[in-house]
Amino acid sequence: MRKLFFITISLIIAISSFAQKQSKKDKRDQNRKRIDALIKQEEEGVIAYKKHTVFGGKLINNGYGAFMEFGRFKSPKKGMLYQLEISEYKSTREEKQSNLYAFSTPYTFGKQNFFYPVKLGVQQQVLFGNKSNKNGVSITGNYGGGISVGLLRPYYVQLNTASNSYVKYESADSAKFLDPTLISGGPGFSKGWSDLTVVPGAYLKTALRFDYGSYNEIVSALEVGIAADYYSKKIPLMVHETQKQFFFTGYVAIIFGRRK
Repeated sequence: MRKLFFITISLIIAISSFAQKQSKKDKRDQNRKRIDALIKQEEEGVIAYKKHTVFGGKLINNGYGAFMEFGRFKSPKKGMLYQLEISEYKSTREEKQSNLYAFSTPYTFGKQNFFYPVKLGVQQQVLFGNKSNKNGVSITGNYGGGISVGLLRPYYVQLNTASNSYVKYESADSAKFLDPTLISGGPGFSKGWSDLTVVPGAYLKTALRFDYGSYNEIVSALEVGIAADYYSKKIPLMVHETQKQFFFTGYVAIIFGRRK
């Protein structure tokens, strides 16, 4: 009886070990087939996926921004891109200064507001040229637009007074705000968020995207484009500067993500 018991246990262990080895072999075979398919696609330069999720950072001629994008494709040649973007636009007149007589946060003299456009939009993507081989570059173009919500955050300066109070540009404190002899420093990151105002708008954009990723599952791309924003009222960025409702910008973006 004891001998039969040990034989049974040995058989169970052997079967279990064989099943584990077979399972690992099946996984290796599946992984090898997947890699072979990727290599074949890379050699042919074909990118044929149904969706992607990417993130990007961009340098704009008047600021900077970041965005997230979801892509949905019905064919290798056409797809729809859904984007959420936040940027900061600055005036070309902005110049950081420091108080020579006090250790404080640098400030921008005459800056009236921080301006953060938040954009939600849709673009049509069209394939212009697929990869010729695995080391090639895929070129696509996109165009579209959407809504833009401009967030205005008042710019505060700290006064060189006994109370070290902060003031923003408004009728009651405009003289102090523009007196460099009274300013000791600028605002910290937490200042002004409770005074946000919202300016609705819309935008259009078009761009070229150059995907140079080594594997088609990975998105590694450079995008160059232009955009036009229009807001429901003029945006006050700097005191004594012409306020604009329309912004025409150019940008360069780095994009990374994955396809499925």
